[in-house]
Amino acid sequence: MISTRLNALLGIRYPIFQGGMAWVSDAYLAAAVSNAGGLGIIAAMNAPANYLREQIALCRSMTDKPFGVNIMLMSPFVPETAQVVAEEKVPVITTGAGLPGKYMPGWLAAGIKVVPVVPSVAIARRVAREGACAVVAEGCEAGGHIGELTTLTLVPQIVDAVNIPVLAAGGIADGRGVAAALMLGAQGVQCGTRFLAANECTIPDCYKDRVVAARDIDTVVTGRRLGHPVRALKNSYMHEFARREANAAISNEELEQFGTGALWRAARQGDMETGCVMAGQAAALVKEKLPARDIIEAMFTQAEQLLRGAGQWVS
Repeated sequence: MISTRLNALLGIRYPIFQGGMAWVSDAYLAAAVSNAGGLGIIAAMNAPANYLREQIALCRSMTDKPFGVNIMLMSPFVPETAQVVAEEKVPVITTGAGLPGKYMPGWLAAGIKVVPVVPSVAIARRVAREGACAVVAEGCEAGGHIGELTTLTLVPQIVDAVNIPVLAAGGIADGRGVAAALMLGAQGVQCGTRFLAANECTIPDCYKDRVVAARDIDTVVTGRRLGHPVRALKNSYMHEFARREANAAISNEELEQFGTGALWRAARQGDMETGCVMAGQAAALVKEKLPARDIIEAMFTQAEQLLRGAGQWVS
């Protein structure tokens, strides 16, 4: 069995986080992942505080295992959701799309373990100084909002830069990715795209089917002009966004407006053409829909086999 510092730190059986994906990572998916031995995460996204409080209560009704909440720091509701997670004493908080320093003292005082998702060494060092117990080093292979560096280059640099556990994210969807992440110095992994095809994930089947059918070249990145690039599967919406982004006559405000509601249309309404079907490059590694428990157990069984057999390469 694979055990790292994260297992004991967070009280989980497998050192794996389920990514906090907006309109995807709800209480049902989070509870399933936590019950399977990983760390399930509820996405606070751009939702108001009452939605998050309801999701936390629902998750607790389905699992007695540790779970987390992802706070997207670009959300206008962050002050309220930051207070909710402190009041509810959620075991773990992950953060993205910004710097969490403003909220860290309150979370730490509530006994919450904070694990920011970081795209660079500088940000990893900063959040470590501010009290993060671990960081998720996310490469640009990931789905949704991404940075510039690849997982392969980012993870070892962050491992060298901080003295807290590092999880690898971006491009990991099977045991080979887990084993590779551990060899890079990571103490665990975070996976989003693989859990899109979990049975307990409540997105429409047409979304899951698009992920399962994806090829290696089926994702594209848009939004770099706006300063927050996003990776998603190619479709009519993404092609039109790219066309508008290349048109200097279209303002950034108009481009932002075009993006409003696109993920919701895909993840909640099943609109595969005018919705933003967020997924990472690892979508091509996702071959079937399975229960979250089967996904996790298969990943770590394969990773353990690979790591035990690694001696064959050394004479």
